[in-house]
Amino acid sequence: MADIAVFVDSRGGNTRKVADAIAEELGVRVGDLKDTLPADAKVLFLGSGTYGSAPGKEMTKFVTDNVFTGRKVALFGTSLAPVGAQKMIAVMEGALTGKGATVLGSYRCKGKFLLFNRGRPNTEDLENAKKFAREMIRAD
Repeated sequence: MADIAVFVDSRGGNTRKVADAIAEELGVRVGDLKDTLPADAKVLFLGSGTYGSAPGKEMTKFVTDNVFTGRKVALFGTSLAPVGAQKMIAVMEGALTGKGATVLGSYRCKGKFLLFNRGRPNTEDLENAKKFAREMIRAD
């Protein structure tokens, strides 16, 4: 699906697993944050780990450096605690809507950090990410 793009900022690999599940479900590859947005992408999936209730620096730069006017975006993230990802997604949503994007929805799940949340994201989390991807495409 050339009209869909997935981008992720993941330091520990948790959010990358979610991005890979979404990309697999939609039949696309995960893009590189150093690339510009594909001109033909109608729906963008943007995800980040949570770092101090905010997205990663690379995702923040990606949002700052690209044009989102008229774009539809689905957001996803992982965090040690659900409230952290909720806050991070709210930060991303504010930045993107401020740049003219329409946010279709969001998905978040726990991610492993040190000794906490071992095994997360798990199979159920990744299946829910795939379901989220299908729902966002139908919402478009």
